[in-house]
Amino acid sequence: MVKDILSSHEERMKKTIEAAKHEFASLRAGRATPSLLDKVLVDYYGAPTPVNQVAKVTVPEPRMIMIQPWEKSILHDIEVAIMKSDLGLNPNSDGTAIRLTIPQLTQERRQELVKAVNKKAEEAKVALRNIRRDGNEEMKKLEKGKEITEDESKRGQESMQKLVDKYIKQVDTAREAKEKEVLEV
Repeated sequence: MVKDILSSHEERMKKTIEAAKHEFASLRAGRATPSLLDKVLVDYYGAPTPVNQVAKVTVPEPRMIMIQPWEKSILHDIEVAIMKSDLGLNPNSDGTAIRLTIPQLTQERRQELVKAVNKKAEEAKVALRNIRRDGNEEMKKLEKGKEITEDESKRGQESMQKLVDKYIKQVDTAREAKEKEVLEV
């Protein structure tokens, strides 16, 4: 029973880590990556659709993203979606493709991004601690219901803490890597 609780909560922790890494990837760090456009939605036949599902997104140069829509009719809609997004990028269209040039980050913008990275990392850690709390409460309920012994409950809670420590280290590692990337000149 304790193992079931641990494995189900570990799955939730893994999903939290993946979500945090995805959030880090979507932060603009002065380098072009297709994941920058993950949150940009285009109105495609009345449905908000991610850019990468209506166009080919490539990175031909370290500071440029190239977007080639599968249908030329949607080119303008992609431009509008990018301008409305919070990326702060200006799309350049040649009628068949859109080029996004990623400008150099100012030192002030780098500091803002580091703060955003730290905030997202802290949110991930809080989520991990909440998962630990939920798991510990489940074990305490089982102990009160005499379904497991006090020793099993204590061992389970210790194992849960080890899992949280392991995943918090992963969050810290990902945060440090993103900070290093943001602060690179």
